[in-house]
Amino acid sequence: MGKIKAVVFDFDGLILDTETPSYHAFDRIYREHDAVLPLETFAQCIGTTFAAFDPYDYLQQTIGRPVERQLIKTRYEELYYQIVGESSVLPGVRENLRRARELGLKVGLASSSTWGWIQPLLQKHSLAESFDSFQTKNMVKRVKPDPELYLATLEALGVQGEEAVAFEDSLNGFTAAKAAGLRTVVIPNEVTKHMSFPGADLQLQSMADMTLDELLAALDRT
Repeated sequence: MGKIKAVVFDFDGLILDTETPSYHAFDRIYREHDAVLPLETFAQCIGTTFAAFDPYDYLQQTIGRPVERQLIKTRYEELYYQIVGESSVLPGVRENLRRARELGLKVGLASSSTWGWIQPLLQKHSLAESFDSFQTKNMVKRVKPDPELYLATLEALGVQGEEAVAFEDSLNGFTAAKAAGLRTVVIPNEVTKHMSFPGADLQLQSMADMTLDELLAALDRT
């Protein structure tokens, strides 16, 4: 394997756990309608878009009658933004970003979310200056699990797939990174921890489990 020259971070669920709040918000809405939203069902859209699983359509199917989609969306956003507003950067993220700079590694962000969603949160948590490249939903034709976001990141950073490590929390993101040829470190969140990630180079419970130096050394041994 070649020397690692870059690290690439997913955003939702990896830097900030914005995905668990999404499930909890929809779960509450379903319960308000005397319905159940299984975690495994909702997880289909983690790391990609609602095109993979539409929780609004599923609610209608579950309760057997139409719902006012805009009212449900407004209620979801009210619950979701309240929870996300209280969220902190996940353990180990700041330390790994800082250490990547110290090691002279290039740092990218590859996310299926829009820049309009990501940018304010990066600014709020003083992380925007940590990255050399941002590739988001509005910059590509296809989001994860398609590899386009990662291929665009590799091109922007000027590295080959085997020279980069992707940090991902979802199966869709992991699939995209793997297809683009990156080495993959999977750190599942509450919503994705039931999933299996066959072929991952490394899987951790938290990014704080290993320093970046330890992580890179472990990847060298794989």
